[in-house]
Amino acid sequence: MFSHVMVGTNDLEKSKKLYDALFKALGGREAIVDPKGRLIYIHNGGTFLVTPPIDGQPACHANGGTIGFAADSPEQADAWHAAGVAAGGKPIEDPPGWREGNGMKLYLAYLRDTDGNKICAMHRG
Repeated sequence: MFSHVMVGTNDLEKSKKLYDALFKALGGREAIVDPKGRLIYIHNGGTFLVTPPIDGQPACHANGGTIGFAADSPEQADAWHAAGVAAGGKPIEDPPGWREGNGMKLYLAYLRDTDGNKICAMHRG
C-alpha cells in the first residue's frame, strides 16, 4: 500500500543516532546517506527516510499521526523501545505492553523521536 514514509528533522545527527539504534534493534542497518544528506533506511521491503524539509522551513510533527514499525516479538519491541530511549527518544503513553480491544491483541511500545514525531513498535499477538 505504501511506497515509503518520510519524516522531517531539524537535526540530522540526532535523528541518525536515534533511527540507527531503532533499526538495529529490529534487525536492520544504519542509514544510507544520499548526496542530499537524507537518511534512508531499507528493511523488510519498506523504506523510511529522514530529511530536513525541502522548503527550508522548520520540521514539525503531525498531531494525531503515528508511524508504526513491525516487531517480530514483544522482546524485539522492548529492545526497540530501550534502544530508542538510550539514543534520545522519549517514552510516551503507557509503558510497552499488550493492548486488547475490538478482537485484536497488540504489543505496543511508543516513543517520540528527537523532532517530536510519534513512533511505535508493534507486534500482533
